[in-house]
Amino acid sequence: MTNYKSDIEIAQACQKKKIGEIASAAGIAEEYVEQYGNYKAKIDYRLLKDKADKPNGKLILVTAITPTPAGEGKTTTSVGLADGLRKIGKNAMVALREPSLGPVFGIKGGAAGGGYAQVVPMEDINLHFTGDFHAVGAANNLLAAMIDNHIQQGNALRIDPKQITWKRAVDMNDRQLRHIVGGLGGRVQGVPREDGFEITVASEVMAILCLATDITDLKNRLSRIIIGNTYDGKPVTAHDLKAEGAMAALLKDALKPNLVQTLEGTPALIHGGPFANIAHGCNSVVATKTALKLSDYTVTEAGFAADLGAEKFIDIKCRMTGLKPSAVVIVATVRALKYHGGVSKKELNEENLQALEAGLPNLLQHVSNVKKVFGLPCVVALNAFPNDTEAELNLVREKCAELGVNVALSEVWAKGGEGGIELAEEVVRLAEEPNKFKYSYDLDLPLEKKISAICHRVYHAKHMFILANARKKAKKIEEQGFGDLPICMAKTQYSFSDDPKLLGAPRDFTVQVTDVKVCAGAGFVVAYAGDIMTMPGLPKVPSAEKIDIDEDGVISGLF
Repeated sequence: MTNYKSDIEIAQACQKKKIGEIASAAGIAEEYVEQYGNYKAKIDYRLLKDKADKPNGKLILVTAITPTPAGEGKTTTSVGLADGLRKIGKNAMVALREPSLGPVFGIKGGAAGGGYAQVVPMEDINLHFTGDFHAVGAANNLLAAMIDNHIQQGNALRIDPKQITWKRAVDMNDRQLRHIVGGLGGRVQGVPREDGFEITVASEVMAILCLATDITDLKNRLSRIIIGNTYDGKPVTAHDLKAEGAMAALLKDALKPNLVQTLEGTPALIHGGPFANIAHGCNSVVATKTALKLSDYTVTEAGFAADLGAEKFIDIKCRMTGLKPSAVVIVATVRALKYHGGVSKKELNEENLQALEAGLPNLLQHVSNVKKVFGLPCVVALNAFPNDTEAELNLVREKCAELGVNVALSEVWAKGGEGGIELAEEVVRLAEEPNKFKYSYDLDLPLEKKISAICHRVYHAKHMFILANARKKAKKIEEQGFGDLPICMAKTQYSFSDDPKLLGAPRDFTVQVTDVKVCAGAGFVVAYAGDIMTMPGLPKVPSAEKIDIDEDGVISGLF
């Protein structure tokens, strides 16, 4: 253990290349590069327009099994796969989401990969980076301020303060702000009303940033945001408040993708950061499309497990953009599967074939969904741990083989790109296969039937029950002309069900839909299942307690 190095120590020891060199290696001309110091840059979105006629490379989607406290390593695998593809001579890039400060200071700590499969500078990426999240929060809160100011100044639009759905945003886990009352202190301090905060990654502005194709599309989407209703029950938009121009101005630079590098110098575009349990969980369309124009293989990830991130990647992002994955990687660990099989976290290092077999249905259900529901070829990336036994690895291979899926041992945490060669070779093979790509539901179905399709086909629920108030809202959304939008499910990431305690691949459960909301700017309808919230809280011992900085400005504690 004396030779063990933390993620941040490995990252800080890396001899990074200047960002201009990384851009040049990626085929990005200097005129498109806007440097943020020596190792970060924004890429002007004119690049995408100028390369419009260039054919796209192949899109590789990385997803995972249902997450557990044992960890899966989806970002680590994505980075290591991109490095592995370059090791075998392929022109590859990785396109990831930006980490939120909430998890960085909360439970997870840093979120830029791990071991020898990381993106750098990891401290910058995990903290303020290039300011994108701050811009999203500012645009979100500008709209909130304009709503309350409009009411204060006479309320010409007749906005009903009790029907305002737009919340303020901050990129921090702060449960104290979930439900607040603002405007106290007298008439000049505003109109008293109930309000609340969402974490920035849950803001519709974040979703719009990630789904917009250019500045014009960004502004149009912002204008369609519905902030609430009038006293007559009619929707009020950001355009009604004349807010979209100023909001777009705040987001002008945030729309440009961020260029960094992996530890091995592979170009990486990191841009946007919605969570997949409460938002659509994918990096920006602009970044993904840019990477596809610059490389033969673009490796991207979707948040949390395949029932959340991959489903939304396909049913929302791919549907809106026409993108289509050539292959899917499903990340798993023996440890996590044993946890799904009922083993406590402290006993995961011991061989337990019985528990592993009991937990394997979780992986197999994700594999089956990818192959049968979405019609895509996939490989299981088994993220290696030192205590994994050959018997356990063989059991996973045997069960996956029964579904016609190969298992590639991924050792990227310990070996970087060298440890991702087996996975890279399988991905290249799969990407050449024809596939029968399809969505999990048709857009012309009623909202309730689309929600039901996800619950039954992807989650494998026995029943889907929608509360009366949520059904009433869904009907109203359809009457307002938004019934043809895709669904963005908001539910726990810890289970196929809406109950985080139901591990593995549960059956005979009911998904209870408690609320629905239209995000007209983002272009989807959010359906809330179970006890889901859009503002997390900090744990008893937050990661923030371990983060520090010395007199030389060197940060520690980010893993």
